Amino acid sequence: MRYETVCRATFLERPNRFVAWCDLAGERVRCHVKNTGRCGELLLPGAQVVLQDRRGRAEGQKTQFSLVSVYKGEMLVNIDSQAPNAVVKEALLSGALALPGYQSPDLVRAEYPFGASRIDFYLEKGGRRALVEVKGVTLEEGGGLYFPDAPTQRGVKHIEELERAHAQGWDAFLLFVAQLSPARFLSPNDRTHPQFGQVLRRAAAAGVTPLCYDCRVTEDSLVLGRPVEVRL
Repeated sequence: MRYETVCRATFLERPNRFVAWCDLAGERVRCHVKNTGRCGELLLPGAQVVLQDRRGRAEGQKTQFSLVSVYKGEMLVNIDSQAPNAVVKEALLSGALALPGYQSPDLVRAEYPFGASRIDFYLEKGGRRALVEVKGVTLEEGGGLYFPDAPTQRGVKHIEELERAHAQGWDAFLLFVAQLSPARFLSPNDRTHPQFGQVLRRAAAAGVTPLCYDCRVTEDSLVLGRPVEVRL
């Protein structure tokens, strides 16, 4: 996926989950943060960030800039929570992402209702069907990736739905998309949300397939990259 009209700025503060203030060439500008997670290790005062300039395309909106990525040293981390689903959909349709048994699927449908949830993708291939839930990952420590960066009961519910689907004969995938590169492995963040790790390990033992891919990140693009080891 690509972003139009991006610019570099300096992060100042984040008064709430949805808004950040940044310094853009000496001007203090209000920005929409496209991620409701904590991002506490990324959004630090003085950090270099990339904004999507929506002036002229954001009529009636309070913020004319969106904060889409952050420099962590020399590593650029995309924090747009909508980006992982966009790159996965593009990769599924183009054949760049081949989930086990679903190379070039016959059908890709987004936002599929199952149980009490809407799962990110429904796939069909040769009479088989699968559910795919996508989780974007931005928390990196020493080359390792950890999810979630904040407690997520919604994430727990999604794993439980995948486990239920697998018990009913569906294939089920939990696909972590690291919005950065490089990374050596991904593990559940038991310090932050031990229940998520417990449910993930149980679901994996029951047949749900956890996968992880990194991304090639530039200031104006995000492309699905290479597989990353999942360590449960």
